[in-house]
Amino acid sequence: MARWHHPVVVGLTLLCAGAGWAAGREPLADPASDAPEAREIAGGAAPTPASYAQALQTWRRPEDLNAWLGEHFEYDLPRALRLSETQRARSGTLPIHEPAAFFASPRGVCVDVARFAVESLRAIDPQAKASYLMIEFNPATLSGQTLRRHWVAAFERDGWLYVFADSKRPGHLAGPYADAAAFAADYAGYRGREIVAVRQLPGYQRQQRQLATRQPREAAAPP
Repeated sequence: MARWHHPVVVGLTLLCAGAGWAAGREPLADPASDAPEAREIAGGAAPTPASYAQALQTWRRPEDLNAWLGEHFEYDLPRALRLSETQRARSGTLPIHEPAAFFASPRGVCVDVARFAVESLRAIDPQAKASYLMIEFNPATLSGQTLRRHWVAAFERDGWLYVFADSKRPGHLAGPYADAAAFAADYAGYRGREIVAVRQLPGYQRQQRQLATRQPREAAAPP
């Protein structure tokens, strides 16, 4: 199992990484966006608690909160552009939604979903060892903004790694995988983008602070 803070350099080409997806397990995604693909939402499949506190009392497994995400999550494109590396370099970071606020208004971007899932799962099932996966793609540009990093949540079960709370496919549970690198090899093919590295982390805050302080210097460096 991959350990926290140790980057796993993947170095995948799309031809190689996409081979597992050619069999038609899942349609390929639009590589230009972290937003969900068009999907039908089956309302009522997941419990709908009246409050976040009640949700923590009702949910028992990752599948419970993941099903709720599948029904309720909405992607916030303007927020994604404000959280892009381009905007961080100019004006710093934005606060990431707290879980209770996200539950009340489940609209955001990948790191909001990941935070909600990790902190909620740690509250309802500490034995699952919830963690963050920070995926670094080759950079892409959307509406003039540079997008490179993507966040999802992970947990362990019977010695295997499972990945969920993905803004690209809310409600989807991926796994089992031997480690984060195995997930990344699979995910690169689905996303249609090369993954440079994947890191399994206990939190998002340190990485966000590092990006906030490093980006201005990188932006100011000569080409």
